[in-house]
Amino acid sequence: MGVFGKRDAHVRALQQVIEATNAFLVFGGLFSPWSGPSMKADSTQPNAGPTCTVRLLGRMDYDTAWEFQKSLAERRACLQVPDTLLFVEHPPTYTLGLGGREDNFRTPPSELARLGAVVRRVDRGGDVTFHGPGQLVGYPVISLEGRRGGVLRYLRELEEVLIVALKHWGVQAQTIRRHTGVWVGNEKIAAIGVKVTTRHITQHGFALNLSTDLRFFDHIVPCGIPEKGVTSIGRLTGYAPSLQQAAKTVAQAFGEVFHRCMAWEDASAGTDGNPS
Repeated sequence: MGVFGKRDAHVRALQQVIEATNAFLVFGGLFSPWSGPSMKADSTQPNAGPTCTVRLLGRMDYDTAWEFQKSLAERRACLQVPDTLLFVEHPPTYTLGLGGREDNFRTPPSELARLGAVVRRVDRGGDVTFHGPGQLVGYPVISLEGRRGGVLRYLRELEEVLIVALKHWGVQAQTIRRHTGVWVGNEKIAAIGVKVTTRHITQHGFALNLSTDLRFFDHIVPCGIPEKGVTSIGRLTGYAPSLQQAAKTVAQAFGEVFHRCMAWEDASAGTDGNPS
């Protein structure tokens, strides 16, 4: 089986994740897709719009996180759960999107696999990118049904979320025409690649470099754009927020841009529903 072959499902790991998240996956009976009896909204979030659950999953391998996303997307499409924003940190992983070319690997995928990195062909938009320690990966699983602007508007809103969040750390970021993602000068600080299902549910999302070892990007042409580079918050400011700190800031920005009341449902959450 090649490095892009489909791996066996991580059944046990997935079961553990689902069992740990039953508080928000199962509410019992039919309910409004925006609320549930176990929801507790972040009291620091000023938005009074529909609820969006936030989950900080911590370190998790890519395949387990992907299976979890798909399971959650099915539940969202059936109105069993509200919109949800998942945060995760992956071990070293390279993913190649639907529009990606394998020649954008500077190091052959087979060699990367021998070095211990996971390489996956995935069903999101975009080209090749890297996920790894020191990077906050966000997977919004939300419904776009009835929203004007479709996926293009959604992409622009994700970019705005990250630009707003980066201001919190004194980083002035922007977008570049024809190049999805968030940039500081000619260096990308956050990659974005998404999928929208036939039932209008979003999958995949964004990857924000906090303290990522940028040498991992030397093995690829990031996002298939050879004339651009990559950077991180730590490289730009000398300080990198923790995964929990970054998740809280990005979740707040997500609530502002998407007009959601962000409700933390997280094993590491404090008594106030915020990540500790």
